[in-house]
Amino acid sequence: MTYCARWPRTTVLALLACGMMGACAGLGGANRLTGAAVPLAQPESASGVTPKPGWVTRRFAVAAANPLATEAGAQVLREGGSAVDAAIAVQMVLALVEPQSSGIGGGAFLLHHDGQRLQAFDGRETAPAAATPQLFMNPQGQPLPFMDAVVGGRSVGTPGVLAMLALAHRQHGKLPWARLFEPAVALAEGGFAISPRLHTLLKAETALQQDPVAAAYFFAANGQPHPAGHVLKNTELAAVLRDIATLGPLAFYDGPVARAMVNTVQQHPKPGGLSAQDLKNYQPKEREALCFDHTAQQRALRICGFGPPSSGTLAIGQILGLLARTPNAMAAPEAQTPPSPDWLHTYTEASRLAFADRAQFVADPDFVAAPGGHWHSLLDARYLDERARLMGGARMPTAPAGQPGGLRSSWAPMPEQTEYGTSHISIVDAWGNALAMTTTIEAGFGARLMVNTGQGRSGGFLLNNQLTDFSLVPTDAAGQPVANRVEPGKRPRSSMSPTLVFDAQTGELLMSTGSPGGAFIIHFTAKTLLGTLHWGLSPQAAIDLPNFGTLGGPLLLEAGRFPAATVQALQQRGHTVHETTLPSGLQALQRGVQNGQAVWLGGADPRREGIVAGD
Repeated sequence: MTYCARWPRTTVLALLACGMMGACAGLGGANRLTGAAVPLAQPESASGVTPKPGWVTRRFAVAAANPLATEAGAQVLREGGSAVDAAIAVQMVLALVEPQSSGIGGGAFLLHHDGQRLQAFDGRETAPAAATPQLFMNPQGQPLPFMDAVVGGRSVGTPGVLAMLALAHRQHGKLPWARLFEPAVALAEGGFAISPRLHTLLKAETALQQDPVAAAYFFAANGQPHPAGHVLKNTELAAVLRDIATLGPLAFYDGPVARAMVNTVQQHPKPGGLSAQDLKNYQPKEREALCFDHTAQQRALRICGFGPPSSGTLAIGQILGLLARTPNAMAAPEAQTPPSPDWLHTYTEASRLAFADRAQFVADPDFVAAPGGHWHSLLDARYLDERARLMGGARMPTAPAGQPGGLRSSWAPMPEQTEYGTSHISIVDAWGNALAMTTTIEAGFGARLMVNTGQGRSGGFLLNNQLTDFSLVPTDAAGQPVANRVEPGKRPRSSMSPTLVFDAQTGELLMSTGSPGGAFIIHFTAKTLLGTLHWGLSPQAAIDLPNFGTLGGPLLLEAGRFPAATVQALQQRGHTVHETTLPSGLQALQRGVQNGQAVWLGGADPRREGIVAGD
């Protein structure tokens, strides 16, 4: 066991029970110049910062968002399991101990490499057959307020993560399917200590209490959330996971659990259209990974992720490509932390162009054709040359979408709207398999609906609100359709960016990374790639860097991490700047060398509770 600061499972349990995994100091959300709260919703509330040491392992490694989940995956690897086996064990424990971010009621993207073949497994949720483009419009033809759209049955898509994991396990699993559920079942039945982060998010919650199952599970009789360290048992989830372990995903997509899901959605005061047939018909997809060539420190790289329905890899590829076309934008920041105003300006302008294309073009490829006939048109060298010429020393008045492939788009741009949470898992195993998996129920606590089959057991699992990742408005004022509008059976656009990096010449895997964070996933992941590949930082040091980014509007900077002079310099260039909490949740594993031996360097975000474990 060679990684730094290894925490045994007993120590992790003790730390969680005593509340010692909590925040050191919160990050404020006020604008330094006005003192006013920043009116920009973040994917999940901040819960403080706990410094992480970075880790080193030799044979295998697991990076996940909660110590109990990480340890479950590491134990599977110690037993000879594969990366996919470990990911299943991790996901089931996360569904229990980090229910606000992911779980069996949601979806995921899994990028897998077996040493030769790269596969992209799509477990994204789908819109019910009953869904219409007007799903989130009121009778007056106006979009619903965002939280009105989120809370309730209307926003629930058909969950996909279990079906996707089963597909990946059939191809790459080494241990029996049932074995992989044992850690989560044991914790659900025996109880787990509520982490400080979960407690913090429950304290900030206002809608979850309206669901009677969730209220009885997460909150005490006085209406207050159970404190950090309180031992919580989820006997309902334990029973559901036992059935899935025995019968496979059929126990989820048909039978009592499926009926309970449908009833929860359809009988809510704000009912949704999820049906038993939607659940029976759900199919995960195996898609072609989206890869692009990139050069860092004179090394040819191949960076791979997901294409649509995710926008993540396309946007990251465009941002990196535009920076590469700007003098000195890729140079190491000369030990400057945070980045300089000049660099932040360039990064912001590149991001605005990428997000304009994202709003215009990206949607489920089974419903929307790629511009120019292929999604790589957005990464074409000549196209990026053209886009880079729009960038200058001052903020562009507008950042328009381009014409990739030389064709004018018939789509209306999607208006900016909030995107939410998720969790990320990176794993490498002793067999040469590696994966990056980003998993989500969308908002913190999803649609605020907890499914229970009514057998007198406590708890259950939360359902996603993934349909609010579609555009709330189906057309623009002129009636031109938005590519990412709601349609039956369609998968909503995502920003999830599970990423694997390879040496372009040898094909050797160099890195697995990704992040939660709604649309800011793109920036969090790009920052980690820049820090490791271009600036020579360790994964932990790159993750620790201040967060920053834009969704096309204001530039957001992580509060307390940037000098006042930086803010002022950016404002002088025309940027509207807000300082706010940007609680990412990055995980990363990078190939390295220590004492002449090949190792895996691991990093986990200090803004959340994740760790790395391995041997």
